[in-house]
Amino acid sequence: MEWTGARYEDMPTVQVETRINASPERVWTLVSDIELMPELSPELQSVEWQHGDTGPALGAQFIGRNEHDALGKWSTTSHIVDLDPPRTFGWAVEDPDNPTATWRFTVVPDGDGTLLRQWMQLGPARSGLSLAIDRMPDKEQKIVFVRLREFETNMTAAVEAIKKLAEDTGQVDR
Repeated sequence: MEWTGARYEDMPTVQVETRINASPERVWTLVSDIELMPELSPELQSVEWQHGDTGPALGAQFIGRNEHDALGKWSTTSHIVDLDPPRTFGWAVEDPDNPTATWRFTVVPDGDGTLLRQWMQLGPARSGLSLAIDRMPDKEQKIVFVRLREFETNMTAAVEAIKKLAEDTGQVDR
């Protein structure tokens, strides 16, 4: 990730991608399985569907419990806002109309395989990162940059783990 000097209000984004030697349907099964995500993330500790939801559906909600050495522990409610099986799976954190962050997986057929992209955007609503910025407003650009770099590292690891799972022909579908 290159330094951009972005501020939180710029709603900066991160995107990573990988090519996977598996069908889009196989990749979709993995990226839309929120219960798999804590296994792929150093921050996300657990997830739980809410209000009787048991799987991805527009408007479905899930609680994510997170932990970060510098930020502590916190929980968020995410709302499925982008669902087009087997192409896109996206969620907004907290308020779907004014999220603290938005996340999306995009699954694209690519010859005999699949191109998987993971994208995220900070804001526009305030988040836990806003508290760090409030304490050190003169360091806002550095705070945003460091956090985006952390997201990029974690997202890269996640898509590579999904690639490994999808390409493992001995893997039993979850």
